[in-house]
Amino acid sequence: MLNQFKAKARQYLNFYPMIECKKEFKQQKFIQFNERPVELSFLFGKISELYPKKILDVGTGDTALPHLIRNCGALVTATDNIWDYWPAGMFNRHYYIVNDDIRNTQLKDTFDLITCISVLEHIEHPDKAVRNMFSLLSPGGHLIITCPYSENEYIRNVYELPGSSYGRDFAFITQSFSRAELEQWLLENEAVILDQEYWQFWSGRHWTVGTQIIPPKKVTAKDTHQLTCIMMAKTSKS
Repeated sequence: MLNQFKAKARQYLNFYPMIECKKEFKQQKFIQFNERPVELSFLFGKISELYPKKILDVGTGDTALPHLIRNCGALVTATDNIWDYWPAGMFNRHYYIVNDDIRNTQLKDTFDLITCISVLEHIEHPDKAVRNMFSLLSPGGHLIITCPYSENEYIRNVYELPGSSYGRDFAFITQSFSRAELEQWLLENEAVILDQEYWQFWSGRHWTVGTQIIPPKKVTAKDTHQLTCIMMAKTSKS
């Protein structure tokens, strides 16, 4: 009897989410392609190499990423600065999100892998975020960051650049980092780069500038590029 009651209650509770999902399915419209196929390919490729047991995803937002990683078997903690970054707060229907500002993290646990996928560019004072992510790594752990990047020039907000194709009305900034910021992160955190990819998504020099290139091109640091995928680790095991 109890099992029947639970089954019936679950059916009623699932009714509204099912209607919402069906509505979203029917109303979906194509806007443009984004960078996730490249970033997630890099991320899951590294997960398949490392098979980390404990993973922290920083800046999950309302995405299903931690749910997908959990399906791979790892134990996943997902965080976001829910009330400060999101004007009306945020709810993730795919996974439980811990409210935490990575610049002043309250997390006490450590992790074998920390992921920060297309998030760091939106964080004011990103150095603090990187420092705390490194501090949360277990000995031998790895940090994966993907972000807008151009080898020789830092841009505080790409949406303000002449020729930027969108984003001028966005409430948040999108930084584009360079080798100078990356080298500073490595120096401050006694870390090394284990792998780095460079990708061209736009015809212009920086993210969102010019005509979008689909499919994007994997290039070298000497070629025009606007996005990077990086895996880093501390040089010290302690």
